[in-house]
Amino acid sequence: MDSTSSSTANSRCPEKITVDLGDEYEQALSTATQEEIIDLAAILGFHSMMNQDQYHASLLNKGQPVGMGWDGITKASKPKIYPMDPPNMTDTEESIRKVEDDDSKFIDLNWNNIKNIADEKFDRLFAALINNTHLETLSLVNTGLHDRHAEKLAQAVEQNGTLRVLNVETNFISPQGVVRLVKALLKKCSMEEFRATNQRSQVLGNKIEMEITQLIEKNPTILRLGLHLEYNDARHRIATHLQRNIDTKRREVKAKYQITLGKLGETLKIVRTA
Repeated sequence: MDSTSSSTANSRCPEKITVDLGDEYEQALSTATQEEIIDLAAILGFHSMMNQDQYHASLLNKGQPVGMGWDGITKASKPKIYPMDPPNMTDTEESIRKVEDDDSKFIDLNWNNIKNIADEKFDRLFAALINNTHLETLSLVNTGLHDRHAEKLAQAVEQNGTLRVLNVETNFISPQGVVRLVKALLKKCSMEEFRATNQRSQVLGNKIEMEITQLIEKNPTILRLGLHLEYNDARHRIATHLQRNIDTKRREVKAKYQITLGKLGETLKIVRTA
């Protein structure tokens, strides 16, 4: 009985595993300081053994902060305070006048974060866009756009063939208003980038996402789309179509320019062929 119980107890005892690292490694580790072990952990990718301050200090070779060793007190890092962005000082009246006059040098209009823009100014801007032939980028982020503005903007986009980038993020446009804008892009097929995330309704819904997907798949020029899509099918189909458009654009540019590679030491020659 005693011999059997003793053998059973011995069998239950965990076996001790010894790892022979070699005399050189044993000596190096036995004399290593905490800072050196932390640096080694960072090199080996043991992120759970250190906090962010220790990890970045190791990567930048700055030396470990005082009191941040294994026996240091765990505490949160102090947040960095960044200065506020300067206010947008764009003169809305002057910019509308330039769009109305079709100024050839005025190709980028940014009204981002301008508060309390009157509806009358939006109406004038969108009406001027119809006949403008030089403006390429229009940014109206956080300007208080609603569906009534989106409808007039869509009508202007349908008749404007030079606008390349349209950004209406962070406004109050409904999912139906977003669909109206995406549909307007098909009229002239000149838009390369469209962004409309962070609207009044954060979730578009499956029906709206599928409708947007079908519209995007009909668009041969759109290269970048900024929309939050919840369903994987919509995201995958849109991403595939955008990549196809990008590849087509690349082939067109390659066909437009013939690149001649000279010998070593000679200048690269780019000749326009069309």
